[in-house]
Amino acid sequence: MTRQYEVVYIFDSALEEAQVNERLQRFHSLLKNPEGEAIRSLDHWGKRTLAYPIKRREAGYYVVAKLETEPATLPEFERAVKLDEGVLRHLLVIDQGATVATAKADDDGGDVSRVEDLDE
Repeated sequence: MTRQYEVVYIFDSALEEAQVNERLQRFHSLLKNPEGEAIRSLDHWGKRTLAYPIKRREAGYYVVAKLETEPATLPEFERAVKLDEGVLRHLLVIDQGATVATAKADDDGGDVSRVEDLDE
């Protein structure tokens, strides 16, 4: 059973974009998805100033990836990311999608009377 995940990488800002792409390709090749490609979307945010220094770096290159893979492939993926010196930080979370809330209006006043979460 595959699950959807979101991973945020912060790479060393000294790396060129080609080097970042090579590392991403290596990491993502470790992920397996029976239906084909594991990566659903890849968004390069570019170089940004960090809120606090990480490994004596003031800036980092941010990349956000949404992927779908088997949970069994994650330990090897996490190990590869942690061992890479070019990755300052990363965060892998289960992607539960955006929370959708609907507002129902009262028949008489038109004001919002109740907010329901569709996930429940």
